[in-house]
Amino acid sequence: MWKKLLTYFTHLLTLADATDQNRAEIKEIRKELDGLAMTVQHVLHELQSIRSDQRHEMEKLALRLENELLRFERRLPPAKHGK
Repeated sequence: MWKKLLTYFTHLLTLADATDQNRAEIKEIRKELDGLAMTVQHVLHELQSIRSDQRHEMEKLALRLENELLRFERRLPPAKHGK
């Protein structure tokens, strides 16, 4: 009976140590997860910024093209209607 009680007590101590270790690991994993979440947020912000910059560049290119087309049209002689 004493041997069985000692075995249970030893098992209980082992479980307590494992629980403490698990708590410490969980705490560390949470810190890592928080860091990862912040990194993901930063990457998303950067992607949004890049998309916005690309959209502005495309708008500028479209305006340049439109300006060039208007300049080109001014150089052409007027169209003759009604032959």
